[in-house]
Formats: sequence, structure tokens, C-alpha cells
Amino acid sequence: MPDRVEELAAQGFSLPPAERVRLLDLLLDSLNQPRSDAEDETLKLEIARRVAAHERGEGRLYEMDEVLAEAARIAP
Repeated sequence: MPDRVEELAAQGFSLPPAERVRLLDLLLDSLNQPRSDAEDETLKLEIARRVAAHERGEGRLYEMDEVLAEAARIAP
């Protein structure tokens, strides 16, 4: 069975550069849609939960260098 994404990519590659940029812009814009009210509420609740846990002294804070080093280790 053909891979639909590969087929679409092949079609996209055949476009002139300006049209590929336009296609890319359209695809990226589709990922930047506003969140729904339910998503906003879920995010606010999660932030509040994490802040409260931090204020209780639970969990661990990580230095940025540690986080970046671990990310590079996981996905070089």
C-alpha cells in the first residue's frame, strides 16, 4: 500500500520553489491553530498542579545544561 505522505511529498517536490514555500506556510499555519477552551483549561490546571507541587518542595528542578545534555543523549 502506498504511503500517502510520501506521495504528497513527491507532488510537493515537483512544485516550483515559490509554490513549495506557500505550501509549507499553509502546512505550518495548520499546526498553529488556537487551542480550544477545554485545552486552555487543561493546560491551566496542569500548570497550577506543577506550581503547587514545586511550592510544596516536591519534584526536582533541572539546570538548562542538564536538560540539553540529556536531550542530546536521547536524540543525537
